[in-house]
Amino acid sequence: MAVRWTMTVDCADARRVAAFWREALGYAEAPPPTGFATWEEWFGAFEVPEDEWDDGASIVDPEGVGPQITFLKVPEPKTAKNRLHLDLQVSGGRARPADERRAAITATVERLLAAGGAVLAEHEAGGHLDHVVLADPEGNELCVV
Repeated sequence: MAVRWTMTVDCADARRVAAFWREALGYAEAPPPTGFATWEEWFGAFEVPEDEWDDGASIVDPEGVGPQITFLKVPEPKTAKNRLHLDLQVSGGRARPADERRAAITATVERLLAAGGAVLAEHEAGGHLDHVVLADPEGNELCVV
C-alpha cells in the first residue's frame, strides 16, 4: 500500500517561496483544515502565537492529483546544490519540433522570472534548447524541460 506524503521545503520566507511555487506548478493556496473557516481560526484554536503565523505555508493541486507541498521557515540558509529537484515538463518532449519546445520552455521561464526566479543555466542537446535550470527566490533549483 502506498503511503500518503507531503513534500516540505525549508525556507526563510514561506509565503514568498510558496507564491513562486504556486505560479510554477499551477497550484493553489491550501484551504484551512476541515472545521475551520480560516487559517487564523485554526491558529487560534491551537494557541499558535501570532508571531509564528507566517512561519509556514501550504499549497495544493487544485485538481487533487499532485501532492501537497508545505513551506517551513527555518533559521539556516540554503548552503549547497539541491539533491532533489522538480522538472517542470512543459515542452512536450524531444519528439516535438525544436522551435515549439523552445517556445514552451521560454514562455515558462519568463513567467517564473517574473515570479522571482532566476536562470542558473541553459542546456542544449543536438544544437537545440533542451532545458533551463532555474532557482526559486531562495535558490532552490528546478528545471524547465
